[in-house]
Amino acid sequence: MKNALKFGIPKGSLENQTIELMRKAGWRIAVGDRSYIPRSDDPSLSCRLLRPQEMPRYIADGTLDAGITGSDWIVENGVDLVEIESFIYSKVSLQPTRWVLCVPNQSPVRTLEDLEGKRVATEMVAFTRRIFAERKVKVDVEFSWGVTEAKAADGLVDAVVEVTETGSSLRANGLRIVEELLTSSPVLVANHTAWSDPWRREKIRQIGVLMKGALDAESRVGIKMNVAREHLEAVIGLLPSITAPTISQLYPSPNLRGKEWLAVETVISEHTVRELFPKLIEAGAVGIIEFALNKIL
Repeated sequence: MKNALKFGIPKGSLENQTIELMRKAGWRIAVGDRSYIPRSDDPSLSCRLLRPQEMPRYIADGTLDAGITGSDWIVENGVDLVEIESFIYSKVSLQPTRWVLCVPNQSPVRTLEDLEGKRVATEMVAFTRRIFAERKVKVDVEFSWGVTEAKAADGLVDAVVEVTETGSSLRANGLRIVEELLTSSPVLVANHTAWSDPWRREKIRQIGVLMKGALDAESRVGIKMNVAREHLEAVIGLLPSITAPTISQLYPSPNLRGKEWLAVETVISEHTVRELFPKLIEAGAVGIIEFALNKIL
């Protein structure tokens, strides 16, 4: 197709979550066991699987128009991209990832400056070198191909700059955090050429809006209930909502026994359900229904 957006999907830890989020947003992406070219049900979307570490370079040089990568790898690659949307994958990660400077528990190092003349291992070599250069601390920064935490624990290096969410893996390997250097979240980005093209810009915006809407819906549910007019204020007083609850009148029938009944509908945070429902029943709500949401826009 002449107008097809070349779009990068992160391979690795965020791959399945990104594809599932895109499904909820409206795009079905299929990846074969041995293929790096995913199939899309949208002929105007041409997808590629790439590691987040290299994705920014391919977007910056125009090989891809846009894609999802970590904001940390944009910093590491030192490229200038247009950030359209930032995500926190709430069902996967409850907080952004953090790049931290770590040393073994028994190390005398207490500050970054204490590492003068020492050896540091990391996958974020360029970023780490910039940090130490800005602080005027001379260190030997080497690239780590993996098991970075173990290199410090085994004494192969004096410190590591490693990514973590909770710090539990670092503690399990006998490391302590000296300083947090960078936080990162998945971001939707594009190169400036694609963003300046009206068709591509609109397509990228469409992806960003719908993915954000799908992500916002993950932690919320819709609820419906019936309420007699005499209990309406008590029930409404319990209900949070994005704007205000929707209220409509029930069709009069003999079952209502001459009372005026109303249907109330709203959206609430999923974690409030267990406390809220008993209170709603006590306040006079009946026939409460909870339902899942695909997107909130």
